[in-house]
Amino acid sequence: MEIRIQAIHFDIADRLTAFINKKAEKLARHNTAISDVDVTLKVVKPETAMNKEATIKVAVPQHEDIVASKTADTFEEAVDLCLEAVDRQLEKKKAQK
Repeated sequence: MEIRIQAIHFDIADRLTAFINKKAEKLARHNTAISDVDVTLKVVKPETAMNKEATIKVAVPQHEDIVASKTADTFEEAVDLCLEAVDRQLEKKKAQK
């Protein structure tokens, strides 16, 4: 599984990269078919609260990509919310089989 992290218009801290990698690796435990996880981070409006947006796209071969986008006070919180949404979608796909 390949994890790609893209930070739009800011430099990403090593601690945040490690956090995202650790959380994304947990997805692989649920579904071993996941080939790619793309994480995009951006600041919506710097002067307001709830301005950190995370979008996560998970590629599963022979299935539609799963995408979740959430906004929160911190990137960590936004990534957590996205991963929860992706996890629920993966569970639904697994149940449909």
